[in-house]
Amino acid sequence: MASPDQELAPLLDKDGVRLTVDDALATVTLTNPAKRNAQSPALWRALAEAGRLLPGSVRVVVLRGEGKSFSAGLDRQMFTPEGIEGEPSFIDLARSDDAELDAAIAGFQEGFTWWRRSDVVSIAAVQGHAIGAGFQLALACDLRVVADDVQFAMRETSLGLVPDLTGTHPLVSLVGYGRAVEMCLTGRFVHAEEAVAAGLANLAVPVQELDATVRELATAILAAPRDAVIETKALLRGATGRTYDEQRSAERAAQARRLRDLAGLGE
Repeated sequence: MASPDQELAPLLDKDGVRLTVDDALATVTLTNPAKRNAQSPALWRALAEAGRLLPGSVRVVVLRGEGKSFSAGLDRQMFTPEGIEGEPSFIDLARSDDAELDAAIAGFQEGFTWWRRSDVVSIAAVQGHAIGAGFQLALACDLRVVADDVQFAMRETSLGLVPDLTGTHPLVSLVGYGRAVEMCLTGRFVHAEEAVAAGLANLAVPVQELDATVRELATAILAAPRDAVIETKALLRGATGRTYDEQRSAERAAQARRLRDLAGLGE
């Protein structure tokens, strides 16, 4: 299957991450299919850099992985005493003081935090394995379209760890506390049909249709006026933290801004 960004000159192409931009559409591709797009601190830094490099013209960001798997999670070399060359091993991190350890994990999380910012809509195109850090990276996006061979799993607890790459909040928001606990504590696989039924995925399609379906979804989002998309996304993102009456007030304020802008009376 041809990569949708293969003919575009990348703005970033390093450490298993490639960023390409085609006008209002950006594509972030995980580019290490030989290791099933396993993740490392270098990859997380590259993901954070991709977010910083996004031009202001970008409205939709597609996240995809080359090969048969979206991302099989952490590079297992991180669990060895020697770790990954040039990176602290988990043992090194454990020996850090509290402030250093907290700062290190916060740095890892930066590659996962920008996908839901208000000025872009992010779509994860997920096929094959999306395990642990891979699952959390898919959860970092606003929307998820999955192939019919997808296998989500949160394996951190079975390794003696916890999911710490920003995945717990969206997981609970999407599937509820009880189902999130069960998924995390058992580490079981969640396949396409259940992912859609549980709210983890917006839709599932045959693997050969994944890229085309995501492009169609991106095109539909791009058809709406940008400011209306931004306001609507902000309303929906904040809804769970507001009371019913607070949300009504937020709707009124947002609509007032839209009406004044459309009438040419905006600030």
